Amino acid sequence: MKPLPFVYLASQSPRRQQLLSQMAVPFKVLLPHDTDAAEALERVLPGETPLAYVQRVTLLKLQHAKAECTRLAWPSHPILCADTTVALGSHILGKPQNETEATDMLQRLSGQTHQVFTAIAIANGRQILRALSRSKVRFAPLSAQEIEAYVASQEPMGKAGAYGIQGLASGFIRSIQGSYSGIMGLPLFETTRLLRKVAEG
Repeated sequence: MKPLPFVYLASQSPRRQQLLSQMAVPFKVLLPHDTDAAEALERVLPGETPLAYVQRVTLLKLQHAKAECTRLAWPSHPILCADTTVALGSHILGKPQNETEATDMLQRLSGQTHQVFTAIAIANGRQILRALSRSKVRFAPLSAQEIEAYVASQEPMGKAGAYGIQGLASGFIRSIQGSYSGIMGLPLFETTRLLRKVAEG
């Protein structure tokens, strides 16, 4: 079996970097030249479903990453992009902009089951390989004091749905169905399968 290939990881997420390292995948982080433009890619279109949103944003990120790689004149290697979206019903819960938004999201998730979608896309030359992970997460009912303390920890900031499953919020989660690593931001099973396809040519 061929080793998994070196990739450019087009993500600022330390969790995705951690998961790639766990898989023993050699990588280099490819950061966007224009951070504001990169964040603008994550805007939700009117009437867009969570599933359509996560797939569209992932491909947009991939296009921008390819352009950035060309601008930097980096050697040609596969580029890996991913995006994670938390959905309560048809409503997308993005990254909270402030503590008030984080509190509101956690209040809505309290005692409920929500879905987490993580889309992956790998550009290998002109070829684009794609995969999708779907998981369900059930939160226990949360008290106002629990939510206040969690928001004060600052862990919800910068995370879709205002929580990180690998952190303090793990104590809120009654059950999950699906991929733990997918909920973290990079489903290892799907990512490994795509990288094996790249390695096999």
